[in-house]
Amino acid sequence: MNATDWTMAPTRPDRPEAAALLKAYFEEMVRRYHGRPARSGEVAAAMADDPSDDLATPTGILLVACRGGVPAACVGLRYRPDWAELTRVYVRPAHRGHGGGAALLAAVQERARAAGVTRIRLDTRSDLVEARALYARHGYREIPAFTDGVYAEHWFEKVLS
Repeated sequence: MNATDWTMAPTRPDRPEAAALLKAYFEEMVRRYHGRPARSGEVAAAMADDPSDDLATPTGILLVACRGGVPAACVGLRYRPDWAELTRVYVRPAHRGHGGGAALLAAVQERARAAGVTRIRLDTRSDLVEARALYARHGYREIPAFTDGVYAEHWFEKVLS
């Protein structure tokens, strides 16, 4: 399988396949941040602190990506007045290395353009080395801080053409 084996569909964050991917995303974020397995309640607390319910019309979009018919990845976009925020970029470990990150970015950028978005921004952490490399490979450039989130350590932007 390659990048063309990915199919994307907008999905509400509360749908079972989306909720499972979002939970897996938060589990990995908690585990990597603390350098240990998530403790009881940490994932639920992280999800409550940073909810995903706005990743649906009219405030955003959540795409679920399937590979081989299996929900394997997701990406979100929050609409802001002059730009959109890229968030929840996640590929299940078993599906990494098969073009999923590139497919997610291409699909969400296409949706952003269709919605009239001209700039996508994101923030990320230093420990998410693979994510930062993915963004740089796909034309996102590092910019000065535009948020003050406790976990934000790097900020990126891509101007859509």
